[in-house]
Amino acid sequence: MEKWLQIFWLFLKINLLTTSGPASAGLLYKETVGRLMTEEEFIEAVGFSSVLPGSDALQLAMFVGYALGGIPGALVALLGSILPPTVLMLTIVTLLQRIRGEAWVSNFVQGLAPAVAVLMVLVAWKIFGEDARNWKALFLALASFIAFQLKVPPALVLLASGLIGIWLFR
Repeated sequence: MEKWLQIFWLFLKINLLTTSGPASAGLLYKETVGRLMTEEEFIEAVGFSSVLPGSDALQLAMFVGYALGGIPGALVALLGSILPPTVLMLTIVTLLQRIRGEAWVSNFVQGLAPAVAVLMVLVAWKIFGEDARNWKALFLALASFIAFQLKVPPALVLLASGLIGIWLFR
């Protein structure tokens, strides 16, 4: 039981202190290598969790939890990993439900929309500005835009863009 509490606390702490997969992997490395597992075992865990579809951070947590405590260790690591964001999201949703009728919330969202649009344009500008194959990326962007305007399902547009990209960027 003490081992499982240690695993739970480890992943709870990591997920309270970090917000992203790469940052959590770095902190997990610092907390586990040399104390709970070898560097080779950690590298194996990172490699294994990277090849599977889904969240690398959760898969890494379950892999490390399994290495440290078997199936119960994997489940405890998963619980420690998903508890902080779940509680945070439930808290935010509860708060938003209480204030959704307030006029300032609607105004806040209306104020956010232009900033988000500009952010997306800046990201696109950065991608197209740094890419030496600009015309190819612009072609795909234009084709995707037209497809979206024709109400083609986003999943099909993304799949087609990826397949065209294999041919276009070889």
